[in-house]
Amino acid sequence: MERMVQKFVLIAIGLLIAPTVARAESPLMIEVAKFSSGTVGQAIPEGWKPLTFKKISKHTSYEVVKDGEVVVVKAVSQASASGLTKEVRIDPKEYPVVRWRWKIDNVLQRSNVVLKEGDDFPARLYITFEYDPDKVSFGKKLKFKAGQVLFGDIPIAALNYIWETKTPVGTIVENAYTDFAKMVVVESGAQKVGMWIDEERNIYEDYKRAFGEEPPMINGVAIMSDTDNTKEQATAYYGDILFRKSVK
Repeated sequence: MERMVQKFVLIAIGLLIAPTVARAESPLMIEVAKFSSGTVGQAIPEGWKPLTFKKISKHTSYEVVKDGEVVVVKAVSQASASGLTKEVRIDPKEYPVVRWRWKIDNVLQRSNVVLKEGDDFPARLYITFEYDPDKVSFGKKLKFKAGQVLFGDIPIAALNYIWETKTPVGTIVENAYTDFAKMVVVESGAQKVGMWIDEERNIYEDYKRAFGEEPPMINGVAIMSDTDNTKEQATAYYGDILFRKSVK
């Protein structure tokens, strides 16, 4: 359990360094990951940084590659776990929609979103949120303060968009290790393996549905492919990620 809580905490800490901020004269969209403009062969895309875990010695490998005519990030996980992170600062009420694209080569046979031993996924997109005392309940404030004592600077919450194996698309459940993170199943099963899938989610609505309250500012984005619990292998590809305003 300690190792998996560390996953969440280190993702949080890894997202607290140099924010990308939505400015006063805000554009229609904010590109947080322009992987398609990257340099093939790079291990870490520009503006991103690696996320590794102290007690997990085997890391997922990441590389900027060309898939067909498009430059993307390829992740290969072999009984391993690590990710790539980027600090941002985005108002989810102004930019409620996140769009991204991804592809996987296989699902994990033992992946299970409700089990600690199944908390591995071929592809994840994390959205983390900063602590705003005006937007959280008293009980959550107490839990957050206790978490800070144990782990230091952590986000108040995270939405974790995943590609699961059996759980129905649209399911939102607590992370198997911490209720600070909610798991949102956006793809499930092997039907779309090998296909590029364009995803779009309303973060603002997902947060309210998952946590029952207004979301605070978004403070980070991370991608991760992990197989350290299931001891399986997974390959995934991540395309560009952007946030945009609602179309009215």
